[in-house]
Amino acid sequence: MPQASNVVQFSTGAVMEVGGRTVPLMPDGRLHNLDDWTPEVAAAMAAAMGVSLSQDHWDVINLMRAYYEEYNVSPVRKLLKRALLREGHAELARDERLDSLFPGDVLVQGSKLAGVPMPHLDAELERRTYAANRAADNPRVKQSRAAGHFVGSFNFDGERHEVTPTGNLVDLHRWNERVAAHMAQKEGIELTAEHWEILNFLRGFYFEYGISPMVKILMRHMREEVGPEKAGADYLYKLFPKGPSRQGSRIAGLPEPQGCIDG
Repeated sequence: MPQASNVVQFSTGAVMEVGGRTVPLMPDGRLHNLDDWTPEVAAAMAAAMGVSLSQDHWDVINLMRAYYEEYNVSPVRKLLKRALLREGHAELARDERLDSLFPGDVLVQGSKLAGVPMPHLDAELERRTYAANRAADNPRVKQSRAAGHFVGSFNFDGERHEVTPTGNLVDLHRWNERVAAHMAQKEGIELTAEHWEILNFLRGFYFEYGISPMVKILMRHMREEVGPEKAGADYLYKLFPKGPSRQGSRIAGLPEPQGCIDG
């Protein structure tokens, strides 16, 4: 049975009393400190939403927590559904079932109850502006100047291409294979068929799921779809020594991956 809770509002958020313990919340009702999560806290939050948690709720919540613990990033809907299928929860992987369990949206409501950050597609994240990219006092620009990749912008075939402080294209639609080869050459890489297999996998993942995969997710999906011989760290880092996720996504014309990228 969920323990009784009392939510007290204050100027920058709220606190929830659960079983004699004070749990601070963000203004949107999410946990201020992720380490404060317990099943009792989740049940109290659900009760405040008018949701009575069933075993199906807990299966989704626990999977979201396990995913975040493994990858340090919350799963977007398609990746959540894939993980549910992998764990044998085919019925829960249906959009209709997820929507019935979490009428406030599984990514919003489910992640809140799971005590993990809300997942975002790359396109939903605010894009850095050109002015910020070039600002002399931007610490990320200063840090990037010795990184070996393009910073600010670069010219190729008579066209100017703007990049973020991490060297990722600002205008993703302007990417093509010749631009990729030029970016790779800047980083000391001559693209081979082996490189292109990884780059095409990264692009396929992005256009299916809406995010650039961090390395643990990349390796997991490559093991399942390509085979373990091409999903190992030694193989991937030999091709992209500055990180198959960070450097690979940059050359593949994709946004910088979220979360703990190449660790």
